[in-house]
Amino acid sequence: MNVFAKNSDVVIDDATLLADEAKYSSFGDTVHYVDPPKIFRHAEGSYIYDSENIPFLDLQMWYSAVNFGYGNKRLNDRLKSQIDLLPQVASQYLHQGRIELAKTIAVDAKQKFGLDGRCHFNVGGAQAVEDSLKLVRNARGGKSLMFAFEGGYHGRTLGASSITSSYRYRRRFGHFGERAQFIPFPYPFRRPKGMTPEEYSDACVRQFERLFETEYNGVWDPKVGEAEYAAFYVEPIQGTGGYVIPPKNFFIDLKKVLDKYGILMVVDEIQMGFWRTGKLWSIEHFGVTPDVIVFGKALTNGLNPLSGIWAREELINPTVFPPGSTHSTFNSNPLGTALGLEVIKMGYELDYETKVAEKGKHFLEGLRDLQKRHKEIGDVDGLGLALRAEICTDDGFTPNKALLDRMVDIGLAGGLTHEGKKIGLVLDVGGWYKNVITFAPSLDISHDEIDLAIALLDQLLTLAKRAG
Repeated sequence: MNVFAKNSDVVIDDATLLADEAKYSSFGDTVHYVDPPKIFRHAEGSYIYDSENIPFLDLQMWYSAVNFGYGNKRLNDRLKSQIDLLPQVASQYLHQGRIELAKTIAVDAKQKFGLDGRCHFNVGGAQAVEDSLKLVRNARGGKSLMFAFEGGYHGRTLGASSITSSYRYRRRFGHFGERAQFIPFPYPFRRPKGMTPEEYSDACVRQFERLFETEYNGVWDPKVGEAEYAAFYVEPIQGTGGYVIPPKNFFIDLKKVLDKYGILMVVDEIQMGFWRTGKLWSIEHFGVTPDVIVFGKALTNGLNPLSGIWAREELINPTVFPPGSTHSTFNSNPLGTALGLEVIKMGYELDYETKVAEKGKHFLEGLRDLQKRHKEIGDVDGLGLALRAEICTDDGFTPNKALLDRMVDIGLAGGLTHEGKKIGLVLDVGGWYKNVITFAPSLDISHDEIDLAIALLDQLLTLAKRAG
């Protein structure tokens, strides 16, 4: 029996696809948050379309991988032209795109941070995190212990899981002897009573610095002036943790402690990089200089897997980090590097810094207006087009995961209405209590689409509350 369709473009109905998926696919590499899982057929701009051609306004854009919208013509055309020029070349050989992209990122970092540095590529965010772990372990004499934040997320490979705070990603895979020490992250909405956000930030930094007071605090040998830990992995804005934005003074104060005790700062920009917050890197908002930056996702607008790290020269120069230190067959591939270079050129040419700030302000104003009409919205916040709405009970504070779960299900059912027609809404759930809508819309979302998003959220909340 020939199991291959004669015409590869034949459209298979949803029921058949779901039956085959249930029988032949591992659920370990997919996410079954809704039952049945949703099947989409095509996408354009801020919308994805299901088998009934119902449009779904996507407010999470593939976890911020598609920052520049589905079917972005400029980026799609760049991909097509590269396919006809140099579609593939083995990673042990050089090509122009690889060198240009590395130079572009390094020169940009030199202008912003005043440091010489180099770029190193891989194919996915977690893989780039793994490469960065090798880099910092090598730079710190083999030290394998790291600091990371409560609520932080850095991926699900074995090394990345060890610095991701959720135990559920490690539980079934044995003992993680080099698991990070997780440090409190200042969460302004859930700060201790009686503290301002800035006071809470100060308290978190003081609590961290206390670890270095004496040898008996467990991480510092004052006799030789050496820490047991190599680096601190930080997300400037927590992604999966719920788009938590710390007070502006937090990273400045934290970096002073890290520099004092020789701890490297590794900044994870995988979800927040490439103008999500209105800057190329979200760490630019916080006034500190990183030692290492890890990036991925939106570098290619989701069209080709490519990720990487930038590190300052003394950590990554060929004398200390020689050829073969890491390897991936598809790293620095021509399609990905061509797209990455075009993304960065486009971002500066079209002034996404200004556009994202303006649209983010408009979106945040809409969320605050929505908050006035729904007491279940306990907190809204945002930086650029990385925004959050924390869904609570009617006391405006107690986490309400059940209500948000209903909202997600109703949004994906495609039964909302706009101008008399069916429409759906794609939301992402995050947060420490899984009660936060993390908004990562297309950076090309229009003001009218932002207004539509607020109207649909209003409709969605009303329906979800009734369903409860």
